[in-house]
Amino acid sequence: MSDATGANAPTEPTGTDEGGGADGRRVRVVLVDDHRMFRTGVQAEIGRTDVTGVEVVGEAADVDQAVTVITTTRPEVVLLDVHLPGGGGVEVLRRCAPLMSDAERPVRFLALSVSDAAEDVIGVIRGGARGYVTKTITGTDLVDSIFRVQDGDAVFSPRLAGFVLDAFASTDAAPVDEDLDRLTQREREVLRLIARGYAYKEIAKQLFISVKTVESHVSAVLRKLQLSNRHELTRWATARRLV
Repeated sequence: MSDATGANAPTEPTGTDEGGGADGRRVRVVLVDDHRMFRTGVQAEIGRTDVTGVEVVGEAADVDQAVTVITTTRPEVVLLDVHLPGGGGVEVLRRCAPLMSDAERPVRFLALSVSDAAEDVIGVIRGGARGYVTKTITGTDLVDSIFRVQDGDAVFSPRLAGFVLDAFASTDAAPVDEDLDRLTQREREVLRLIARGYAYKEIAKQLFISVKTVESHVSAVLRKLQLSNRHELTRWATARRLV
């Protein structure tokens, strides 16, 4: 089911009139996130075009929807979640590579994710995203980041910039971790939260899935990595700096 929409939800002024709206600038944006409530919240926060200058021209909840909506609407900026059904944000970037390289009408990507893991940040930047901010960002700062990305700037939440500098300081490619590559994006997400000491109920709440689904993901991770329990899993993740 396509979530493409251009409707603007009524909301109180967000204080973002110092962003794009005041000087008459406009930017067309597509929201890509698998949580409808989050997309609705972002739309309400930044999508009042007369105030912010941001026009939300489409939404998508998975990789296939994202590629279709982006190709159809040709926005200036895409707000892209890292973990999506169908292959994740990196897959969206791969399939939209021709749009990013269009000299006349480039589509630029800004990752917007709950994850602050180095592997996620580096993965989408290597894929072509112009920046990466976490979901703790304010509406005003997000509007500012969108316009900066439209202008071709690179934008990062403060602590994430170091990951990128470290990753690109060397010309050596990042080593391939065959064990980690066996895991799906969602399994990696659960793995990281388990390693950080979260209980199953806490993980379920944070990822908007059931406790039973969390248990299934943990079982799959243990099986794929040939580990016996969550303590071994935590040591495994810590050794790879995934925590």
